[in-house]
Amino acid sequence: MLTIKGRSSRTVDAYYTDLRYFLRYLKATRMGIPMETPTLEEISVSDISQELILSATLSDAYAFLGYTQTIHGNNAASRARKASSLRGFYRYLTTKTTLLPENPMDSLETPSKKKGLPKYLSLEESQSLLLAVTGKQQARDYCIITFLLNCGMRLSELVGIRMESFRDGNALCLLGKGNKERIVFLNDACLLAKEAYLSQRPVPKKAEYKNVFFLTSHGTPLSPRRVEQIVEQNLALAGLSGRGFSPHKLRHTAATLMYQYGGVDIRVLKEILGHVNLGTTEIYTHVANQQIREAMEKSPLAGQTPPLQATKTADRLSNLSDGSPVPDTDATAKSDEKK
Repeated sequence: MLTIKGRSSRTVDAYYTDLRYFLRYLKATRMGIPMETPTLEEISVSDISQELILSATLSDAYAFLGYTQTIHGNNAASRARKASSLRGFYRYLTTKTTLLPENPMDSLETPSKKKGLPKYLSLEESQSLLLAVTGKQQARDYCIITFLLNCGMRLSELVGIRMESFRDGNALCLLGKGNKERIVFLNDACLLAKEAYLSQRPVPKKAEYKNVFFLTSHGTPLSPRRVEQIVEQNLALAGLSGRGFSPHKLRHTAATLMYQYGGVDIRVLKEILGHVNLGTTEIYTHVANQQIREAMEKSPLAGQTPPLQATKTADRLSNLSDGSPVPDTDATAKSDEKK
């Protein structure tokens, strides 16, 4: 996965963890080891036999996914990744090593994931966040948040920016998932934030760090966790803490604001965000509240009044036309209720 498919080390580690978890479960069930004492985490798979691995069935996989849900509370997304890990591993054993004549996990279904709306900041909240940025590293932190809110880049893409990533004028080359490069273009806000940061950028501590764009005050590369802390700190200063916002939610914010206020075509938005499938991007079409409100107001029945209200209106107009005093219908209704 790392050397041929170009997956990131974090993805490889995640698949490794999933497979080790399954092999522990398989060993425990086959050998009658109680899964409570010792726990699965204490079961070693260093001595697991090839025969045991090859004996796994589709039923074992479904039972394993059920166990992770009921005992460990794995959500649909976590179980979906585990299912993908199992299919890929046993596909490898079938097609690459030919140790298995058929892939027992070939028909393993992926758990359905809840398609919730993305969490994002409103335009006013985004502006408040930018205005709240302060501190000794104000220029750097402001540049980080400006890039996240305007370009919709992932956290890994942000920390991976190098000096040579900036191309002619306002172009920025990002390295996304699967080592796929894409170009985004910096707007005026990003360019101004970039120049302000470069004027105060620390001296790299080592020669190998000289091309890293975002540095700590000590001249070392900024870690993803440090960026998360920077975002959290400034969200707190803006009064937006405790609502589950993160660097990835700022990516959602960038996409939502571009779609809502910029009228960006969904296919263009797909390229900006670096999505493989258009379906992934289409979630942002469901959060355009302003467009939805305007569409509802354009309904030909938007001006229709209820029958009771229509009768009151007609009576008032009739009285006005013949010079009669307009009755206070609300007072009459209250009088009737009192009686």
